[in-house]
Amino acid sequence: MNIGVIIPLIIFLAIIFIIGFWSSKKLESSTGGFLQEYFLGGRELGGFVLAMTMVATYGSASSFLGGPGTAYTMGFGWVLLAMTQVVTGYFVLLILGKKFAILARRYNAITLIDFLKVRYNSTAVVLLAAISMIIFLFSAMTAQWVGGGRLIESLTGMKYTTALFIFAVSVLVYVVIGGFRAVAVTDAVQGGVMVIGTLVLLIAVVIAGGGVPNIIQDLLAENPNLVTPYGNEGNLSAAYVSSFWILVGVGVVGLPQMAVRAMSYKNTRSMHRALVIGTVVTGFIMLNMHLIGIFSRTILPGVEVPDTVIPLVALKVLPAWLAGIVLAAPLAAIMSTVDSLLILVSSSIVKDVYINYLNPNASEKMVKNLSFGVTTLLGSVVFLLALNPPDLLIFLNLFAFGGLEAAFIWPVVLGLYWSYGNKYGAVASMITGIVSYIALHFYNQSNGNLFGVHTVVVPVILSLLAYVVCSLLIKRTKYNF
Repeated sequence: MNIGVIIPLIIFLAIIFIIGFWSSKKLESSTGGFLQEYFLGGRELGGFVLAMTMVATYGSASSFLGGPGTAYTMGFGWVLLAMTQVVTGYFVLLILGKKFAILARRYNAITLIDFLKVRYNSTAVVLLAAISMIIFLFSAMTAQWVGGGRLIESLTGMKYTTALFIFAVSVLVYVVIGGFRAVAVTDAVQGGVMVIGTLVLLIAVVIAGGGVPNIIQDLLAENPNLVTPYGNEGNLSAAYVSSFWILVGVGVVGLPQMAVRAMSYKNTRSMHRALVIGTVVTGFIMLNMHLIGIFSRTILPGVEVPDTVIPLVALKVLPAWLAGIVLAAPLAAIMSTVDSLLILVSSSIVKDVYINYLNPNASEKMVKNLSFGVTTLLGSVVFLLALNPPDLLIFLNLFAFGGLEAAFIWPVVLGLYWSYGNKYGAVASMITGIVSYIALHFYNQSNGNLFGVHTVVVPVILSLLAYVVCSLLIKRTKYNF
């Protein structure tokens, strides 16, 4: 166990715990009600915190471990593909932005499902949304838990199970006691760590590889396909790369963990500032991390588990103390995504199912205890699911992304902007999106991608058709915003 690496990580975790305890004090003194404070941070996020919590929530184990690991395997083609994510935060705030925040306040919506409930006035929509969140977000959370466990395992030499347990306890402590405010503020800290860590590690890797020209020559000598847009085996088609933009670009508008942030900011100025900061920071982090992945191939050839490339190369090219600081970046990315997903699923169960349908008159004390208990139980279940991890985290994470987008994108976007959208269209869209996405996912695993595009494309198109057709043909009505 390398103590020089471990000490900076312990200091980083201590800072995160302090923020959690500070947030718990804020939670106790809040005058806006427990639910709004615990699940939405009192709608008080400023521009910088909003931008960084969006970047940190989106930048996850797949961005800091799985993405670079895939770039290590596939080459510059995956770097190009990953850069489609630059516009993520911009699109979320541009499309949802003011209107979503205004309506959320008018409806007193604390969760995305609160908005859907008022907009469509349908129990079926609420339950479908809650079920979709729980199913797909469990996949996403499992990917993050695995990433955190593998990172700590790589750094300490502990058994994977022990490392996973330490990670799970670390996250649960500050999320359970601090709620959304702890998540958002720690995300801001973690986002800053990500920016600095990725820059330092990229510079160190380039120096260790003898400079960029030398690294490129080594890659060409190994496999010329590594420096083309088509992947190490030439299997990244233009159609697939282009369609990937729907998954990690425009389609992110449909991700509940991103949408909820569009209802949590303080004012319009905060949103405009977040648009600029979020776009720049996302592009910077994504480019750096994926370049590190492919450049590491010349420094660490033959890595068996690609998801471990980042911790391994950091330990090789940096002094122990600096590696510890730099490796706080992927740990921060993982923790910042885990905490967001955890609080989101907890809110779906407590607010959207229990309070809406099982016990509308629950006391604040009961709701508080239930929120703490559900969040802890969810973390424990995900810990058990993560005990037998897959080889490449990114594909588990992207499966969850695609499923959520296929389910939510049109009920959210058209629910905001199309007055003729109704509950029949929303239900049809969600069922069509979820069923077709899962079916195509397993079909593509056996037969290759249908039409050569990413799995999410066809379900998104089918769910759009289902929304429009059913809204117009079944009890066509006009909704007054």
